[in-house]
Amino acid sequence: MTDSIRVLIADDHLIVREGLRLIFETADGIEVVGEASDGAEAIRLADELKPNVVLMDLRMPNMDGLTAVERLRSTQPDVAVVILTTYNEDALMMRGLKAGARGYLLKDTDRQTLLDTIRAAARGETLLKPEVVARLLAASPSDLSNRNLSDLTEREIEVLNAVARGDRSKEIAVGLGITERTVKAHLASIYNKLGVDSRAAAIAVAAQRGLL
Repeated sequence: MTDSIRVLIADDHLIVREGLRLIFETADGIEVVGEASDGAEAIRLADELKPNVVLMDLRMPNMDGLTAVERLRSTQPDVAVVILTTYNEDALMMRGLKAGARGYLLKDTDRQTLLDTIRAAARGETLLKPEVVARLLAASPSDLSNRNLSDLTEREIEVLNAVARGDRSKEIAVGLGITERTVKAHLASIYNKLGVDSRAAAIAVAAQRGLL
C-alpha cells in the first residue's frame, strides 16, 4: 500500500465524511489519512499528514473551503485539491478552480467519477466533467479581464483547448504531433500569460476571458 493515494477529507458533516471513507475503503490504491471539519483544520492536517489529495467542501464554519484552497496553494502547492460541494453555482466553481483546485464535483456525483477525479488530481492532472467545462465556457467574461492576452499563440490556444477536453500531456503531444516536453513548455508559457499555476485555473480563466 506504499503507493496508495493519501486522501484528506474536509467536510463539516460527519455523515458525509463517513460515507466518503466507506467509498474509499472499497477502492484500490486510495487511503484516507485524516478528516477535517473546517478549512483551518484541513490546512493544519494537510501539513501534518502530507496527503496527496484534499477533498474539500466549500461551505464550512470557521474557515470556508475557498479560503482553505487558496492557503493550501500558497503554503503546500504539491497537495492537490478537489472540491466536493452541494452548491451548483458558477461563481463558486470559477473561484475554486482559479484558486487552484484540480477538480470540482457535486455531492450527487457517482462513485466512479469521484475516484477518477481523485486519481487524476494525484497524478497532477485536471479532470473536469464535460458539463462543468460547458458551464465555464458559458460564463460571461469577467470585469477583471483587463489584461491583454492577445499574445497567446495559436499553438497555445490549441493546447488550452486540449486541456479543456481533459487530454493528458501525452495525448496532447500525439494529437498535435509534438513532444510531451514541448507540451509542458507551452503549458508553462500559458500559465505565465494567464497568471495561474494549474490546468484547472488555466481553463477557468481562459473560458472566462473568451479564449476557448
